[in-house]
This record gives sequence, C-alpha cells and structure tokens, in this order.
Amino acid sequence: MGKDSASKPMYEQIFESLRERIQLHQYQVGERVPSEKELCDEFGVSRITTKKALEMLASEQLIVRQPGRGSFVADTADMLQERPNRPAPRAAVKDSEKKLLIGLVITNFSDMYGTELLYGMEEASREHDCFLVLRRSFGIPEQEEQSIQELLELGVDGLIIFPAQGEYFSDEILKLVVNKFPFVLIDRYLKGIPASSVSTDNVGAAREGMNYLFDLGHRHIGFLTQPPANTTPIEERIEGIIEAHNDQGVLVNRELWLESFLSTLPSVFDPQVEVRDVETLVEHLQKYPQITALFAAEYHIALLAEQAADRLGLRIPEDVSIICFDSPNAAEGSRVTHMRQSQFDMGKQAFEMVLQSMQNNEMAVNRVVLPARLVKGKSTSMVKQKG
Repeated sequence: MGKDSASKPMYEQIFESLRERIQLHQYQVGERVPSEKELCDEFGVSRITTKKALEMLASEQLIVRQPGRGSFVADTADMLQERPNRPAPRAAVKDSEKKLLIGLVITNFSDMYGTELLYGMEEASREHDCFLVLRRSFGIPEQEEQSIQELLELGVDGLIIFPAQGEYFSDEILKLVVNKFPFVLIDRYLKGIPASSVSTDNVGAAREGMNYLFDLGHRHIGFLTQPPANTTPIEERIEGIIEAHNDQGVLVNRELWLESFLSTLPSVFDPQVEVRDVETLVEHLQKYPQITALFAAEYHIALLAEQAADRLGLRIPEDVSIICFDSPNAAEGSRVTHMRQSQFDMGKQAFEMVLQSMQNNEMAVNRVVLPARLVKGKSTSMVKQKG
C-alpha cells in the first residue's frame, strides 16, 4: 500500500492490498483469496470492513465470490472488463471487423444483488459476439451522467442503464430519448420517460410473500425498507403488500413499518450507518412488541433484522419470522426465506432488447416484467401467539 494509505478507510486499504497481491500474481487465477475471517485476523478489523473490501474486489471483477466456498481470483481476461484504453478508435476499424459494443451503467453489485444480472448480460454478449463495457455510478446521479457521457464518447452502440436510486433521473437519459439512441433500463422504470425496461413483477412478488406470512398466521408484520423516494421497485413492493392485506381483509398498519434504512444505499460506505440502522430497528421492535414477522425489501436489510433480533434475545423463527427479496444462497431450503428475482434472465433479456432496438432501428417502448419465486427457508414459521 502507498504512503497515503493511512488516511484511507480500512476497507479501501485492504482492497488495495489484495488488488496489489493479485496484480503481482501472489494469488493465481482460480486460487482462493483470504476469507473475511482470515482478513479480520490479518488486519485487526471487523467482518463488516473485510466484507466491504471483498465486495469491492468482486465489483472490479478481480475475484468471484461463491457462497459457502469462498472468494477466488477471477480470469479477468474472460470476464466483463472496463476498457478505458482501447487499441484503436472504433472509427479506425473496418466495419466488417467491428463488434457491437454495449455499455452498462449500474449503481453497484454484489453477491446479494446484481452479480447474476451481469452473468446474464455476459452470456448474451458471448452468444451475440459483442463486447460489454461496465461503469458503476454508486447511485450518485452526477456519476451516472458522467458514466453515460464516457460510454458515448467511447463509441458504444447501445446502453443498458440501472438508474440511480431515488427520484432523480439523469438529463443524459432524456438526451438518449430525444436522440433516439438505443437503450434499456433494468430493474426499474422511470415515470414519464418513454424508455424500454426489464424488471421484476415487484407487486406480485411482494403480494405473494406477504400472503405467505398471512398463511402462517402472522397479522402484525413490519415492512423494512430504505426510503421509497419515488424508487419504483420499492413503491411497487409497497403496493403488493397493501394488496395482500386487502386479500386477507387485514387493515394496513404502517406504524409497524420502518422506512429509514440507509446503509443499503450504493452510495453509502460508512459502517457506522449500518450500526445506526440496527439500533433504530432495535428501538422499533421494542416500541412495537406485537410484531411477529418482518418483510425486508432486500437481503442486506434482513441481515440487519437478524442482528436486531439477536440484540433483543428474539429467536428466529420462533419469536420473529423474517422474509426478504433475494439471497446469496438461492437453493431450496436456504437459510432465509426470500422472493428470488430472475436476475440472470433480466440481464440477458435487457441485452437482447438493446440489440433488437439497434437492428430494427426504432425506439419502440417495451416494458418486460419477470416473475419472482418464493424460496422457503429456515427464517419463517407458524406464528407463536404472544402474551
């Protein structure tokens, strides 16, 4: 690590140290890198810190994380790569030698969500003999704009965009619409913007998950999410939860909900925010002891719910059941009950929609919605009557 490393957060220092080891071939392709626990022992930090460092390495396609097995050095020549320095401008290459170049702008990705999206796009790029270039925005609108501009300057033929969190949408996206440039939004759509998109049936998925809890006898259920702030997936999940209440003839009690989680936002890297999220949930569960189940908008929030339950001495699922969207372990009988999104199919379909738009030379607007699947785990059970 360099002379300025001491001024950087520890997760960045660990990331840079491991990156240097990989670049120096101290870890060969396919070789396992140290685990979160091993890095904790080596650097004297918490697992939250080492986890972030490994996630950054995965984000840079330097390692592949395999739940239950560990993290392994990736064959970077065979993976999605950022290629800021290309051998020659595209204009200098003969048309017959050109391969289509598709740009991807994504907030971020990890084992929890996003990696399978990339796998789907990667497979589609191989099938169609195209290149895929990646830029991350970390949910920051200004960085999203810059990423789109850079990819357009690079000469991409089409774009796939995972818009930044919240109510903002980039002026660059509006320019794409006006200029009829081929692009597809993924995981969400933007209200009032005539653009094709691929996303999950969030309404149906949330409805199914909530009805599953109702079928287990739960009536006092807390929904845990980041601030909705006009983010369409969250708004749709809320809609599905309300529909499930109507299905069961149960009144919606939003006092039991907690919509203030910030540590899961892609632009937040401060471990202290995660600590505050857990403390807030502990206080919430103390205030509303009638809660018997929690429905988390994403897997990371479910992990925070487990920490809060542990702090209060609540057993899962005996005292409180937990369900969420997605899980790193998608196998049947996994630890956390979850609604599994079709991420691989979403990524592959988004890529193919961009190609279709380019081939047809038209800007027909299509919204594709894919179903999610309920995967029952060990975190939910029949309600235990309190009192």
